[in-house]
Amino acid sequence: MKLETFFKHFDLLAEAPNGVQKLRELILDLAVRGKLVPQDANDEPAAVLLERIKKEKERLVKEKRIKKTEIQLPISINEIPYKLPHTWEWIRLCYITICRDGERIPISRDERINRQGIYDYYGASGVIDKIDNYLFDKPLLLIGEDGANLINRSTPIAFIATGKYWVNNHAHVLDSISLDFLKYLEIFINAIDLTPYVTGTAQPKMNQAKMNSIPVALPPLAEQKRIVTKVDELMKLCDELEARQKKKQETRILINNAALNKLLTADTPETFTKNWQCIGDNFDLLYSAPENIGKLRQAILQLAVMGKLVPQNANDEPAAVLLERIKKEKERLVKEGKVRKEKSLEPPIKDNEIPYDLPKGWEWVKLDWICNQITDGTHHTPTYISNGVPFLSVKDISSGRFDLTNTKFISHGEHQQLIKRCYPEFNDVLLTKVGTTGIAKVIDIDIEFSIFVSVALLKISKYLLSPYYIELVINSPLVKEQSKNNTQGVGNKNLVLRCIKSFDLPLPPIQEQKRIVTKVDKLMKLCDELETKLTQTQTEREKIINAAVKQLLTV
Repeated sequence: MKLETFFKHFDLLAEAPNGVQKLRELILDLAVRGKLVPQDANDEPAAVLLERIKKEKERLVKEKRIKKTEIQLPISINEIPYKLPHTWEWIRLCYITICRDGERIPISRDERINRQGIYDYYGASGVIDKIDNYLFDKPLLLIGEDGANLINRSTPIAFIATGKYWVNNHAHVLDSISLDFLKYLEIFINAIDLTPYVTGTAQPKMNQAKMNSIPVALPPLAEQKRIVTKVDELMKLCDELEARQKKKQETRILINNAALNKLLTADTPETFTKNWQCIGDNFDLLYSAPENIGKLRQAILQLAVMGKLVPQNANDEPAAVLLERIKKEKERLVKEGKVRKEKSLEPPIKDNEIPYDLPKGWEWVKLDWICNQITDGTHHTPTYISNGVPFLSVKDISSGRFDLTNTKFISHGEHQQLIKRCYPEFNDVLLTKVGTTGIAKVIDIDIEFSIFVSVALLKISKYLLSPYYIELVINSPLVKEQSKNNTQGVGNKNLVLRCIKSFDLPLPPIQEQKRIVTKVDKLMKLCDELETKLTQTQTEREKIINAAVKQLLTV
């Protein structure tokens, strides 16, 4: 790709994942390689500029205004990352700058509280406070000395400070022959990889000696000015593209939220059908970004548990009759000693607490009412072995599916002891209750395993209820909110069994449960396909910009 083509398709390349950020990085990289603006044979070579800087520094040394620069090792071939235009020069940073670190004065936060003023107080990444006095009164180049930003580069490492200001000891302070020269050095430092000059990982630091040793690709002074002008122009364009993308994304989210809200608040079947058709007609617009797919999934689940996703059938046996059957089944199991009789919970929801009206034939219930048993796994840590019976914890199901990649194992004998209290079986429902809480998963793998205390086990009557409907309703926004409100703690979050048993659920007739599950599965599959399509599109865009970057940097 030629540079002209790159500029022509600038906005198209910006559409790739993190496209604008990659364009910013590419602009800087091209600038310091001499590939962003054309060279001019009439420009005074960088070698002449270096002589001028040398004489100026010698004069300042003679006048005792600065100290003499220590002799540095010459730049070796191994330190030169790329070939420069013939009018450029490689030179270490210390030879072309004047370090003014000795003039910095750090002031503690407590002291600054009593010294608030109008002057900027700079730290490693920019202005961090205002103060009542200043140390510097001319534009200078500041370079972050320490902090995580040296590694993650979330903000520029180098920046020009202007006006009257104060600098603490977390930013190096550099002067040179002109502001234009400092602006080019700002571009250069922000373009290169600083890893070789940073020490430490927990507390990254680029000390003065390391900074001084950085080899700088120095263009002629006239070309420096052209580079700075072009970089400013392109960075402004990047800002505009970023703002446009943000506005587009915000608009898309607002439209999507409004469309989904109309679905959720539709008061008649006719209104619902009309609103659903509107989403279908604008599907490509509403769901052209992956971040909206998650909201669509949640809306599908919410519509399902409101009874709006599939039509009701007057011939279905009402949920009230189903509840009576479940009650009798539990009584039989208690009588046979297969489950323990527990104190009955209060009525599900009082009239003034009902979040929405259910279709005819549905009932509000407590989760405990429709489960034969709600318990959790063992409360003690078992003895792990290299191979045996899988021992599952939250991490194995927190993705919403079984991931046994890093599952631990226990002996068959210990498993037999654990299942006397908590015996997970096919078509039971698991629920995460410690750490990542409130995620339900039907046991759809036909293997024996035990569970830790971080996972709850819901045993339901598989003949009277659809376990997949129970999974669906627990994962819906309705119950997710209850789960969130009842989760206790900050670091090691915990959702206690008492709260799980008190979850309020909408219960449809068993036949409608099955229809809902079928419909949700179909729609979730469409979401999966859409997500895959969007991911592929993003991958292709990423390949295009990566290829463009590679080609531009190797020309």
